[in-house]
Amino acid sequence: MLLEINHRSGQPIYRQVIEQIRRQIMAGQLSEETQLVSVRELAAQLNVNPMTISKAYSLLENEGLLERRRGVGLFVAKLAREQSKKEKARLLEEAMTKAVTAAIQFGIPKEDAAEMLNRLYRKYDLRSDSNE
Repeated sequence: MLLEINHRSGQPIYRQVIEQIRRQIMAGQLSEETQLVSVRELAAQLNVNPMTISKAYSLLENEGLLERRRGVGLFVAKLAREQSKKEKARLLEEAMTKAVTAAIQFGIPKEDAAEMLNRLYRKYDLRSDSNE
């Protein structure tokens, strides 16, 4: 599990940890039943207080993304297909909201922004035969 913490960000560290783990679960980088590193180990890797990691893990557990197994550790929970779909849609909408806001602030017309999205989608979609 690779996490990157920005200590200069205005976002609390535990939120950064939550968002990155959530994104890795939704992207399939952390698959169901994968055991997470211990609180102490991750805190040492990131050079943060163990309570920060404990808080992040607890909140992810409350969301149903992680499950605690007594005496063993924390694991990625088996997500219901519908829950996974909704979470992926929420994360994408969050990212697209930032992009739309930037386009409006930069004065880029909606049609130009839509064309840029289509071009980027063609460029990065590995399932498409029409990659440039």
